[in-house]
Amino acid sequence: MRRPFSLTAYLALARGSDRLTAEAAQWPSRPSGPILWLHGDTRARIETLLTLIKRLRGQRDDFTLLLTCDSIPSDGLELDGHKVSAPPAETLSDVHRFLNHWRPDILVWAGNGLRPALIHEAAMAGTHLLLADAADAPWRQPSSRFLPDASAGALSLFHMIVAQDKKSAIRMRRLGVPDDRIEVASPLEPEVFPLSSHNGLHEELTAILAGRPVWLGANVQRDEADAILRAHRRAARLAHRLLLVIVPAEPEDEPFIAEQCLEVGLRLARWENGEMPDENTQVLLAGDDSELGLWYRVAPLCFLGGSLAGKTGGQSPMMAAALGSAILYGPNVGRHLEAYSRLVAAGAARIVKDMDSLSAAVSHLIAPDRAAAMAHAGWNVVSAGAETADLVLGQVNEWLDSLETTR
Repeated sequence: MRRPFSLTAYLALARGSDRLTAEAAQWPSRPSGPILWLHGDTRARIETLLTLIKRLRGQRDDFTLLLTCDSIPSDGLELDGHKVSAPPAETLSDVHRFLNHWRPDILVWAGNGLRPALIHEAAMAGTHLLLADAADAPWRQPSSRFLPDASAGALSLFHMIVAQDKKSAIRMRRLGVPDDRIEVASPLEPEVFPLSSHNGLHEELTAILAGRPVWLGANVQRDEADAILRAHRRAARLAHRLLLVIVPAEPEDEPFIAEQCLEVGLRLARWENGEMPDENTQVLLAGDDSELGLWYRVAPLCFLGGSLAGKTGGQSPMMAAALGSAILYGPNVGRHLEAYSRLVAAGAARIVKDMDSLSAAVSHLIAPDRAAAMAHAGWNVVSAGAETADLVLGQVNEWLDSLETTR
């Protein structure tokens, strides 16, 4: 394929010093065997890719991971026991040092941030290139007023591109990407490995609750517990049998939340003391999150803690969606905002701002048909993301198999 002029000009201007960088001097020796290189333009995307590879590791272990990400500290970070580094500078000298050292066999690139020099030189070195989670949004490259926009040329080098939707695919066709290299799928979501639940306890609780409406406060922070308890007390005026299950974010907060329940005037059962809820129990307080899988299955509606107060950044909503729970959340969801936005767009989640809006949402959504409709919408989001993961992992598996046959 003839190289576009914009990419040729970009590469001509992307020169750099031959001086060995401090980071390159600290690289460990390249391990033997295939190297699977994952790159994300954001931390959220590299975390998502890592959850996919966790499943791949369960199928095979004949590869080594190399992780890079644009949006991380200069000295890198560690995720799930893996070192994540910044990619090399977008100069040919730095790119060559990086590729000559690591010699990656497969590259899975996620997001709309491109590095044309790095992508071009990887392709020329024979690396298999897959672009995942391509959105209908402008393509970005390292900023420099001297470098032309080489997005079209860089995109043409990928062997396979997984677009988030039809609009994303149309955008890439307009940039000259051959149609047979584009696959349309849902946005890439983290792989969800559902929490287990003790079947005997689930059956016992279901029998005890006997059709009572139940909602869950999952991983509730100390500074938002009061608002959640007061919201429950108000909602219980309209649904007298309503039960709230609270799971503290920190086990040491259990006594504090128990005391708040008494201050608010709610009748409490403490799970860690072996207490079961009876007909008069208004709050069931868990000691820790060890049985969170059970609580998600018991409660058709949940509020995800860490989002209403404080600066914890909330938690991922995908586990709750995977286990069939309608989702309520506060405004402080940090780097999980994209996942919540997708669930909101699907009708699977709703934001609340304070005690009043939380109480109103619980009163409205505790109706079984409404919670079920939201839960079904959430499951559709999770399952669509799983199909996209299958597509990406299937291609990676195929390429790894091909490497075996050529060695």
